[in-house]
Amino acid sequence: MNSKAKNITAIAMLCAVSYVVMVFGRFPVVLFLKYDPKDAVIALGGLIWGPMTSCIVSVIVSFLEMLSVSETGIIGCIMNIISSCSFACTASAIYKRKRTLTGAVIGLTVGSVTMTAVMMLWNYLVTPLYMGYPREAVAKLLIPAFLPFNLLKSGLNGGFTFLLYKPVITALRKGGYVTASVKQGKKRPAGLILVTVMIMISCILFILSMNGII
Repeated sequence: MNSKAKNITAIAMLCAVSYVVMVFGRFPVVLFLKYDPKDAVIALGGLIWGPMTSCIVSVIVSFLEMLSVSETGIIGCIMNIISSCSFACTASAIYKRKRTLTGAVIGLTVGSVTMTAVMMLWNYLVTPLYMGYPREAVAKLLIPAFLPFNLLKSGLNGGFTFLLYKPVITALRKGGYVTASVKQGKKRPAGLILVTVMIMISCILFILSMNGII
């Protein structure tokens, strides 16, 4: 299989997996805001094949989401693209320049902060247009609702991406979809993995508490 065919196959595979986890993995967090782990899959693609792959997959999956399960139309589609790209493309762009464990951690952290900041601005500017909320009401929800949601979303996405990267790239390498030039990086410290898992568990417990489940 030549390089171009491998790239097309990788993008198609990422789109399929992202769409499936979006459909079956989404659940409400607060108000109309729902979380799904598709951005983790998109970010994995970016870390492995570069930020342009994340961008392409973000656009395709967001468009499919608009046509199938989303109720927010083209504006919601645009916001999904911006959210996914601000996290995945930022993380993968940093990792592309520094392909080390430190680069991955910095990339995912900066991607999480970037996504949170960008979506806070877009929630303030755009949410009133497609949800019918007065802008003053949206402004009052930024800190108690939108900020926690985006922090939880970015924290879970960053955690999933970090934990899944090593096994995914190992499997792709064995399948011939990743060349030897793509470094796997150093072995991840057990302490860093434990911290990641604890952050993800804390996020999940907080989401469950916000929904009155626990």
